[in-house]
Amino acid sequence: MSTAAFKEKLKVHQEKSEIKELAKWEKSLAKPKRNTYFAYLVFIITLIYATDEIASQIGTLMKTEIANDLFAKFGQSSVGMLEILSILVVPFQAIGLLYRPLADRFGRKTFLVINTFGMSFALLVIFLSNNVFLYFLGACMVQFFIPHDMHVVYIMESSPSKHRAKIYSVIKFFANISVMLVPLLRRILMEEAGQWRRIYFIPAIIGLVTSFIAIFTAKETDSFMESRVEYLKMSKEERALRKKQKDAASAQGGLIPALKFAMKHKQLRWLYITATFLNLGFVASVNYQVILSYGYAESIYGTFTTEIMDKISIGPVTTALFMFPVGCAVSQVIMGFISDGKGRKAAAITTAANCLLTFIGFWLGSKLNWNPLIVGFLCGACVGSFYSVNDVIIMMVGESSPTNLRSSTMSAEFIVVAIGVAVSYIVSIPTVSVLGNQVMGTVAVALLVPGFIAGLYLLVKKTHDTKGIDMDTVTGTEWD
Repeated sequence: MSTAAFKEKLKVHQEKSEIKELAKWEKSLAKPKRNTYFAYLVFIITLIYATDEIASQIGTLMKTEIANDLFAKFGQSSVGMLEILSILVVPFQAIGLLYRPLADRFGRKTFLVINTFGMSFALLVIFLSNNVFLYFLGACMVQFFIPHDMHVVYIMESSPSKHRAKIYSVIKFFANISVMLVPLLRRILMEEAGQWRRIYFIPAIIGLVTSFIAIFTAKETDSFMESRVEYLKMSKEERALRKKQKDAASAQGGLIPALKFAMKHKQLRWLYITATFLNLGFVASVNYQVILSYGYAESIYGTFTTEIMDKISIGPVTTALFMFPVGCAVSQVIMGFISDGKGRKAAAITTAANCLLTFIGFWLGSKLNWNPLIVGFLCGACVGSFYSVNDVIIMMVGESSPTNLRSSTMSAEFIVVAIGVAVSYIVSIPTVSVLGNQVMGTVAVALLVPGFIAGLYLLVKKTHDTKGIDMDTVTGTEWD
């Protein structure tokens, strides 16, 4: 078969495929939805969001036990070795982002189901792991599927516009609270620290069952189907014009032009620098369970033997972790109200100050043997505030950028944030590896406290509020 004939055959096949796809989406759009469908969808999305939150947090909530079990031969330097393993997992998160755009071609539902099944199956792999390699495989799978966040897209595209923020907040609140399942399972299933794998089983099964329920109950979003129908009805010339317009718009952006633009304009420049300082404290956001474990071991027993760490794991640390999701959820809800009511800058300052104070509170609380429920709440509030202040700053970056560079400046912000994260790892991993897990709290203090003090100063003195900004007319030069 000649090349021309092959191309013609391929063209005919593609046209037939598109006709069939168009008919499918038009038929789906024409089907009426039951009055109870949205309630079903909210329920399923809440379960999926909860699965995502648990998959995201469970490794951190079990960090001391995992490190001491997998890297027992390294003794009190086990957390440092697990940190190195965690860095090796990060590229799989980046790879996961590459397949994210496929949802714009094949639909939201397909990836809602795939991602839920994938992260749940990954938890099952970790449950069944009996060596470092299988644990690493499961961790890589978790990091591959977590970034996709198709459940968030479903909320945005399926909720009534006037209630979208409320529905999202309520679902996210319950998803955060669902993390309480982890300490509950620790209390029920973990008789000793070495049994940490048991905790992964129930969340894995819940996620797998939820993914199968979603196959039959979740429908494709109307927004996707309408967009796809519109595209399939376009002529060849109309598609070419759309592609040309899209390429022209993209050409205005890019990470390098965005970085250059940000460095030239005060508001964006200082927001980037602020985010870098704040993320020096990243080590605390991923090692809070280690800080709790060794803080209580020091305050109660004054030593860190295997037997003592076992008692701490199933005792005060598990009790503290019951209140972790509550503190996390409350701090994030407060941020949303302040942001809409008082402005983005006020929200950023409040959450940064809250993160600093609650970090000091839960660090000192564990070292002074405070009530674990209070310490756990402070710990959750610290971690929730840490991620909330980063969310507010990225929002301010978007609202301080011109339309043609907005997506690029928001993406470029992660590059400068990575500088703070890198410093956090460069300082913490060698120190903990040499001096032992028990110094993790001290290392976190040395990084987070000065980082957040500098960040708070910059937020107060160098940045400006962006609430109410006109996203269509902002140029990024207003604050120069």
